[in-house]
Amino acid sequence: MNILVTGATGFLGSRLIEKLNTLNYIDVIIATGRKLRKTHFVESKKIKYVLGDLSDKAFVNQITSEVDILINCASLSSTWGTYSDFEKSNIDTQINLIEASKTNKVKKIIYISSPGVYYEFKDIIGVSEKDPLPKTFVNHYSKTKFLAEELLKSSKVPYVIFRPKAIIGRGDHVIVPRLIKAYDEQKLKIVGNGNNLIDLTPVSNVVDAIILAINNDNAINQTFNLSNGSPVKIWDVINYVLIKLDRTIVTEKVPYWIAYLVSYIHELNSKVFNTGEPAITRYSIGVLAKSFTLDTEKAFKVLKYVPNQTTEEAIEEFLRWYKSIEKN
Repeated sequence: MNILVTGATGFLGSRLIEKLNTLNYIDVIIATGRKLRKTHFVESKKIKYVLGDLSDKAFVNQITSEVDILINCASLSSTWGTYSDFEKSNIDTQINLIEASKTNKVKKIIYISSPGVYYEFKDIIGVSEKDPLPKTFVNHYSKTKFLAEELLKSSKVPYVIFRPKAIIGRGDHVIVPRLIKAYDEQKLKIVGNGNNLIDLTPVSNVVDAIILAINNDNAINQTFNLSNGSPVKIWDVINYVLIKLDRTIVTEKVPYWIAYLVSYIHELNSKVFNTGEPAITRYSIGVLAKSFTLDTEKAFKVLKYVPNQTTEEAIEEFLRWYKSIEKN
């Protein structure tokens, strides 16, 4: 079996090809991304890195030419940016991958979407795949991820869609590092009462779910939430990480409405004066202040998905990795 992994030089993609490399029934892994990172590189005779731009149709047709399964982990993931940038990265690339898959008779596309499609600026507890989505998406990222899902659903190419919540673990260069950076820049404060619950998902468990989807025909043409199913208080986790990294805990609080208003003003200024991504966005404030958990019963029933790594283990794994790269 030959597998193509897009976004293979990123967090999830690199951890995925690590695991795929150990599976005897996988013959070739084509790993594509924009640039190689020493911390996210897997050396193996089975893995062929082919760097390029997924918005290039010829390139996409080339890398899908001898592929059985396509796993699309690539996207522009940000709380800020122009719609055209998100459209190019999340929609145009999806169109190219679907068209090339049809041409080259790819058997299945596994797409990594986002639970951001559910998000509204309020507490969300146990949202399931069958629950109605917001009438208006909170940002360009969420909207384009949803549209990319819809393109895949209407493509007639067999698919599996995953919506993993807050992926953590070794190799995370986005979620936890951003919080650490905000702390170091003295921009991190507890928003609201600090008791909000969120789901976290160890990257190893997302990888396990993807592998289950490769081999399970019952999952075809279905969408799955992914998390560990054990919500945690986000500020307890943040402060635990800070202590382990020799920082002091965050204790200063700011009311949600004040933080939201300030972030809204920052966003307006950034748009009016074209100053780039603001220091804080409304989405970031909402994530830090509101509870957000998923119902993962469908993944358990259909895929037999069971989290093998605990949230606590994934946090410790991240800390060991982060300390090692901080030294270098």
